[in-house]
Amino acid sequence: MDIKKAKLQIIQSVKAYTAKDGFGGYLIPQNKQRPLFLMGPPGIGKTEIVSQAAAELGIGLVTYSMTHHTRQSAIGLPIIKHKVYDGVECDVSEYTMSEIIAAVYDMTEKTGIKNGILFLDEVNCVSETLTPVMLQFLQYKVFGGHKLPEGWVVVTAGNPPEYNNSVREFDIVTWDRLKRIDVEPNFEIWKEFALVNDVHSAVVTYLEIKPHNFYKIETTVNGKSFVTARGWDDLSHTLRVYEQCGMDADKELISQYLQNENIASDFAAYYELYKKYKSDYKISDILSGDFDENIKERAKKAKFDERYSLLGLLLEAAGNDAKNILREENIHTEAFDAVKDIGDRDGDTKAIVDKEIAKVEEKYNKLKAANSLTAENELYFKMLSLLLNDYAKAADKMGVYGIQKAFEANIKKFKENVNTVKAHFKNMFDFCEDVFGEGSRELLILVTELAADPFTAKYIANFGCEEYHKHDKALMFYERKNEILEEINKLGL
Repeated sequence: MDIKKAKLQIIQSVKAYTAKDGFGGYLIPQNKQRPLFLMGPPGIGKTEIVSQAAAELGIGLVTYSMTHHTRQSAIGLPIIKHKVYDGVECDVSEYTMSEIIAAVYDMTEKTGIKNGILFLDEVNCVSETLTPVMLQFLQYKVFGGHKLPEGWVVVTAGNPPEYNNSVREFDIVTWDRLKRIDVEPNFEIWKEFALVNDVHSAVVTYLEIKPHNFYKIETTVNGKSFVTARGWDDLSHTLRVYEQCGMDADKELISQYLQNENIASDFAAYYELYKKYKSDYKISDILSGDFDENIKERAKKAKFDERYSLLGLLLEAAGNDAKNILREENIHTEAFDAVKDIGDRDGDTKAIVDKEIAKVEEKYNKLKAANSLTAENELYFKMLSLLLNDYAKAADKMGVYGIQKAFEANIKKFKENVNTVKAHFKNMFDFCEDVFGEGSRELLILVTELAADPFTAKYIANFGCEEYHKHDKALMFYERKNEILEEINKLGL
């Protein structure tokens, strides 16, 4: 299955394993909670979806790679305990708490979060001496006599033996204690991740044109040659930083992430063109409606690959606009909920706002310590804290009235930002309609991609976009026309 379905399997399993009956007991007892095993080639996003699942559920996440563990580090060190049984004194062997189990208890103590995921990577690469210990843990969730706290779900992962020389084949006894999920690379599903996580548009548009280069592992005379989803994602982050710092991301750099010479060379050539298009077309001018007519003429004469890159640049800008507006809307809503009835509360106004700030910071610190905070959520919390601090300063000067004036000013600015983005979307559609023509494939691509991006789709649903709906109707008619023609062809008429 693809990584999207695998993530859903993780989320549903966590919900099922942490579900309780009316007396507070778990509906599925811990020894019957089969750990999930994500089996798939390297770099397709197995670790990423576990992290995403924990973040979406708001639970803790503790991660360990089992290749780094010996029997002693996994189960703990032996110690001698003096005990008395039926009046007879004796020394018995026990174990210190496993580092792995201790990490779970540490997180629970720090965060107060009672539920979480213990993610054990490379479990099919454990040493021969650790294998029996792992088998016991998979069923009874015990390392060296110390049990995993209830409410924590075990998720494991590993690569097939053809990708990792250290893999040990599991026997039936082991497989019969696991929920095996075979995960395969899928560009269309990864693209959904890319849109949400701000993957560089040069990467996305290139892979749209050449999806067969998304994931490839080959054996050559010089060894393994490979390109993975992880490589594209990591390269994306590097490209953004290099651009921000004014440094040149050349083929040598790209080859460090895309370890297939042909694909690295091909993308390096495309990226050079992409940078040229970005410089030449001046996307911000197109969105503001104040562009040179020569840009329009060039786009009309451009070949499809150049046009597609231009669409990618426009969509990236629209996506960033939409994401910023939606984030700002949510921040203002949450800040308003925190201070809306502040005049009715007892105590100093600033002190009350300070308490709300402390709540936000406590929640942020809790999620960060639990490893269940996404980059977007981290930015959200920081911006919310800054806004509440502005309200605290206003309250310190003018009390409740100061907060009211600050809120009104912020909402006015927000509405101006919304109108700016609305103008950007209108100008984008006007430009594309003028350049590519009504009903063109470029406009159909634009509408389709706006609907596929969760941020632009939600922005349009919340704030509207007449131009989108106009062309969306044309797209629906176009698709229905193709369906009718296909049905006629099947009938042989």
